Amino acid sequence: MKTRYLAGTSLAVMGAGFLITLFLPQNLAVRLLQGGFEAGLVGGFADWFAVTALFRHPMGIPIPHTSLLLQNRNKIINSLISALETELLNKDSITKKLRQIKLFKGLSSGILKLVSRKKIRLKVIDTVSDVIRQVPLEQMTPAVQKAMVKFLQSQDLSPVLESVSRQAFRSKVDEKALNYILNFAGRWVSQPENEYMLGQLAHNKLQEIQLNGMKGFALQAMLGFMSEEKLGNILKNLILSSLHEMSYEDSPFRQRILAEVRQQVSDFTENPEVAERLKGMIGDKLADSGTEQWLLSKLEEIRARVLLILEQEQINGGRGIIKMYRWITNNLRGKEEMMDRWEQGILSLIVQAVEANYYRIGLLVRDNLDQLDDESLVQMLEEKVGGDLQWIRVNGAICGFLIGLVLTVIHMIIA
Repeated sequence: MKTRYLAGTSLAVMGAGFLITLFLPQNLAVRLLQGGFEAGLVGGFADWFAVTALFRHPMGIPIPHTSLLLQNRNKIINSLISALETELLNKDSITKKLRQIKLFKGLSSGILKLVSRKKIRLKVIDTVSDVIRQVPLEQMTPAVQKAMVKFLQSQDLSPVLESVSRQAFRSKVDEKALNYILNFAGRWVSQPENEYMLGQLAHNKLQEIQLNGMKGFALQAMLGFMSEEKLGNILKNLILSSLHEMSYEDSPFRQRILAEVRQQVSDFTENPEVAERLKGMIGDKLADSGTEQWLLSKLEEIRARVLLILEQEQINGGRGIIKMYRWITNNLRGKEEMMDRWEQGILSLIVQAVEANYYRIGLLVRDNLDQLDDESLVQMLEEKVGGDLQWIRVNGAICGFLIGLVLTVIHMIIA
């Protein structure tokens, strides 16, 4: 340490000067220098003793009230921790500073600086690609499958079914389904073979009717001149007319059918047995071994697509990262209240974590200091503050020399 050598040199100069003046012819100048060197030697030696006594016993002699740092080690550590916790890093000051942080503003500016550099963007893409390639899909798939089954078992599907039915009614899915059925029925009836089949069915069923008297005679007479083709044509026209009528929204028959459908769907979705049965069916399907293979293939397909996108992004220089950043910032712009709520929520969590673990600061300092033995602790302190302390020795020698000159002059005047 240069200051230590300088301090030692100053003390040696004072001692050598004092010894030399003892053998010189005594005159005014020699007496002044002798007094100055003598006082400088005393001052330098006294300050050397004081500085050395802080860290160790001077000259290895266990003089009382020396080696102060080691003798008061625990007291100094406790005082340091107390000052750290109550003055330097007290809980209130940390909390106040944390709540003043503009978290999102700092993050936004930092991220912008990073994504503006092409090297950083490419490095991010490479890192993400490597991470995705290293994902063990074969080992992960059974866990994903079990998680899906467990999640399904913990859910109540009744609200989901009711929500789906309400959304279907709002979207008029029931009316669209009825229109599809009416159109399909109209096309089916209009086909010649189906028309003939209806006439044939009706003709056969009418022949099976057993009536007596005039009613039976009239029925047989009608069947005599009414062929299957004619009867099928009549039925087709009746059905098409009915279907056409039900295609109008104000048709009472249409409204009755839709009301019945909605009631049946509502009863179905509100039935807890239906929800449990549906849950069991989905759970059995998810737990099936074939589902695991299906999940694995889908996950591999997703990974391949993501890697392809990242590869293309690599070729483009990572411009997609900048576009993503701009898209996020544009969507968040104008939503200051929401951003403030998020920011305060995150900062509150950080503050709670600090308050819950604040005592660990003192424990950490104590643990680190306790790991140092006496020699290491003294060496560390000497490295940090020893240089400044050595200047005390230098100043002591110089000040002693000057004071010695003054005292010698005063002594000569009085004598």
